[in-house]
Amino acid sequence: MAENSAPEYTEGTPCWADAQLPDVEAGKRFYGDLFGWTFEERPGRHRGSRGAVRALKDGEPVASLAQKTDGRLPTVWTVSFATPDAEALCERIRAAGGQVVSAPLPLDDLGVTALVTDPEGAVFALWQSAGHPGFGRRHEPGSFAWVQLYARDTEAANAFYGGLFHDALFGPGADPHFGRAPVSDVFPAEMPPHFLVHFAVEDPAATMEEVTRLGGRVQVPPFETSYGTAAVVTDNQGASFALLGR
Repeated sequence: MAENSAPEYTEGTPCWADAQLPDVEAGKRFYGDLFGWTFEERPGRHRGSRGAVRALKDGEPVASLAQKTDGRLPTVWTVSFATPDAEALCERIRAAGGQVVSAPLPLDDLGVTALVTDPEGAVFALWQSAGHPGFGRRHEPGSFAWVQLYARDTEAANAFYGGLFHDALFGPGADPHFGRAPVSDVFPAEMPPHFLVHFAVEDPAATMEEVTRLGGRVQVPPFETSYGTAAVVTDNQGASFALLGR
């Protein structure tokens, strides 16, 4: 997580993104070429920490890549939402019909992480900072720009996340960062509910070609949204993410 450059994030604001990969070295090559990221080791006793590296853009932290601890686990990007109290938020998630997959766990001196789901099963993480709040850069090319929840019932999703994160989503000065849409808007109806992390790029179509050149593939060609032009792709190991041009 970021040391001094990142702001403190309001509860419910996306503050980090991490990829769980079978091969971190291959991930470094792919994302280094695609986004111009450099990498530094980030040891820690946390979910997927074995072989974990922190990705930097122009010297600022933007994401992390970690070796999957179990080959049966999905190869995915996961978004973390900020919270001042992960234990308390886990209790609120349970009370609202969600589940706690991994209970709050200290990550060395960086903070506390937990893995949870909403009532439909969409997986996300919580991050309670201990001086390392998250993204050092965002909303810039090669960094986090948006996260979209693809849900089966968007009204239920709005009620669940609005109850958890009202200030971040609807309060004064709320920072646009998190949308909700039906799965069927972009994906086949049988696709399970999930979060899709978006990274900002100058030109989604050109970056999409780079993804293909680097061994990834295009899941959904560029389409227009209320928050920009997006394209859904997978990396060379199968982790899905989106490219977003404003």
